[in-house]
Amino acid sequence: MSYFVHESSYLDDDVEIGDGSKVWHFCHIQQGARIGKNCTLGQNVNIGNNVHIGNGVRIQNNVSVYEGVILEDNVFCGPSCVFTNVLIPRTQYPAHQRYSRTLVREGASLGANCTIVCGNDVGRHAMIAAGAVVTHNVPDYALMAGVPAQRIGWVCACGSHISKQHTTCKCGRRYMITSDRCELIADNPLSDIIGQQ
Repeated sequence: MSYFVHESSYLDDDVEIGDGSKVWHFCHIQQGARIGKNCTLGQNVNIGNNVHIGNGVRIQNNVSVYEGVILEDNVFCGPSCVFTNVLIPRTQYPAHQRYSRTLVREGASLGANCTIVCGNDVGRHAMIAAGAVVTHNVPDYALMAGVPAQRIGWVCACGSHISKQHTTCKCGRRYMITSDRCELIADNPLSDIIGQQ
């Protein structure tokens, strides 16, 4: 095996895990799940049936990623963050696998104890504050906080706060900001090196 799974964890049949990934204590990876390369799943993580997880994803302790949720590359899921997959749950009238899709796009970060209500997309490199409740689609690079979550600013791909209409982050990336959108206009090739220092 080119990946690590702790002996206390369970893998169902028909599970794929990419090279370099680590699955720590008391996890359950359910049938049909696909996990990319270099991912880390902390303690007590549950990955539902047929869930797709990209490369470089980090899922902290006590997170359940239910069927219908898609995590693209380099997504961060903070401890105890919550996903849902049924908009109107009723025990007497089960959804019978009619799950709503939730897409968390590349590079997004979800803070501890936040909730992502199903049927919504979280944009690329967006940042969701701890404890926030996301009830609608989140734009790329948005900084979201509160219950329900509202956009309180914009963040660079590196995580730094950006605010001016035309701005260059300290990492070298350049953005154009309008009232409801933040767009990357130049990605300095040195920015990734600077950001790691």
